[in-house]
Amino acid sequence: MLIEVRVKNCFAFKDQIFFSMKADMRIRKFSSNVHQENNFNILKAAGIYGPNNAGKTCIVKCIRAIKQILLNRKKDLMPNIFTGSPVCELGVTFLAFGRKFSYDFKYDAEKELFLYESFAEILKDQYGNEKAVLWLEKDSAKEQYFCADEDAARMMPFIAKNNLLCYLIDTGKFEHLEEMKRIIISFADKIDIINMNNIPMQHTIELMKNQNGLQKKVVDFIKNADLYMDNFEYVGMDQIKLKVNDEGRKPEEGVLDIPEMIMDQIRLVSTYKGVHVPSMLFDSTGTKKIAALASYVIEGIEQGRILVVDELDSSIHFKLTRAIVAMFNNELNTDAQIIFTIHDINLMDCRKMFRKEQIWFVHKDIDGVYVYSLADFTAQKGVRDTTDVMEKYRRGALGALPDPELINSLLDMKGNGKGVMLNGE
Repeated sequence: MLIEVRVKNCFAFKDQIFFSMKADMRIRKFSSNVHQENNFNILKAAGIYGPNNAGKTCIVKCIRAIKQILLNRKKDLMPNIFTGSPVCELGVTFLAFGRKFSYDFKYDAEKELFLYESFAEILKDQYGNEKAVLWLEKDSAKEQYFCADEDAARMMPFIAKNNLLCYLIDTGKFEHLEEMKRIIISFADKIDIINMNNIPMQHTIELMKNQNGLQKKVVDFIKNADLYMDNFEYVGMDQIKLKVNDEGRKPEEGVLDIPEMIMDQIRLVSTYKGVHVPSMLFDSTGTKKIAALASYVIEGIEQGRILVVDELDSSIHFKLTRAIVAMFNNELNTDAQIIFTIHDINLMDCRKMFRKEQIWFVHKDIDGVYVYSLADFTAQKGVRDTTDVMEKYRRGALGALPDPELINSLLDMKGNGKGVMLNGE
C-alpha cells in the first residue's frame, strides 16, 4: 500500500511537496476507512481537489514516474521549468509484505543519470516510535556509498549511474539487494494508473474473456451501475447481429476507435429488455467508462491493488463515484487503495464518508504550487468533523478554488460592456 509520495523540482512542483495516506488514529471516526497492520495505519482512499491546471494531474504523473522507474521502464520525468535545475527528486514510502519501506532518488533528466538513491526499512514499535534501518545509500555527488551487502558497497563507486543499482548488477549474489529488488517490484507492480478521459477498454475485455469469479463480479458491477441493463457479456462473432446501416458506425470516443481492437470491442454486448446490442455503438459514454473502470475496481479490491485515477468523475454520475469510493472505504476491503483527482464536491463529505485526512487540495498562485490536506485545518480554524466542508470550499475558505472572471470575457465580446443587462436587471 502507498503511504507517502515526496516530490521536488518535478513537473508543476518547484518546492518539495508531500502527499500522504497516513491515518491519524487519534481520530476514531470512520475507522473502517483505515487499513491497520503491524502498528501501521494507512488510508484506503483519498481524493484530490483543485482548479484546472493547478497540479492535480502532476501528482498522478509523479506516482506513474515512480512506478516506471521501480519497474525499470521508461523514465518519464520532467523538471520544473522555473528552477533551471535538471534534477528531479522523488521518494515513496509504502507497505509491502506487512513491512514499511522508503525509496528516494534524484534523477538528472538532462544527463539521464541517477545521482542519488536510498532504500530503508522503517520499524515501528508498539508505542508508535519509528526507526529507519538503512539498506542502501548511493550518493554520487558526495561520493558516499553504503549497502547492507558489504561486497556490493565496494563495487558501487565503479558502477554506472544510468539506472537504479538493483538493475545494474546481478542482485542474486547479494542477499539484501535481491530482497530489496523483490520488494520494490512487488509494490510497483500493484499500481494501476488510469485517466478517465482516456481509459482503455482492453483491460475489461481481457478479464471478460476468462470464465472465472472476477468476470461475474465485473458484470454485476456494471449491471448495478445501470438500472436498465439486463446483462453485459463478451460473445462470439456469430452472436453479433448488426443492421446494414449500423456497420459504418463508429464510437464517438477516440479511445475506443482503435482498429486492432475493434473486433474485440464489438464482441462486448449489452442487453436491454432482452435485446442484445454492441456496447461500443449503443451505450452512452458514461456507461462505457463504467465498463472500462469496472475491471480495475474489482481486480483492485480482490487483489489488494493501488488504483490511481485521474478525473474520476468524468462522465460519471456523482452517485456512482460516491459508491465506488465507498467500496474502497468499506470494512470488507482489507488492503486495496484508491487515489483520485476530482472536481465533484459531492464527495467532499466528512459527515458521512471521509476522514479529514482523506481530502486533499492542490492550490496554485504566483509563488508556487501547494499540496495540503483538510486535516491541516483544525477545529480552531473552524473545520470540525461536523463542518459542512462543501460550503467552506465553495466560499473559498479552504483555498484550491478557481476564481474565473468569465463575465469580463462576455463584456469584451460585447464591446465595452455599456448597456449590457445582467440577470435581467
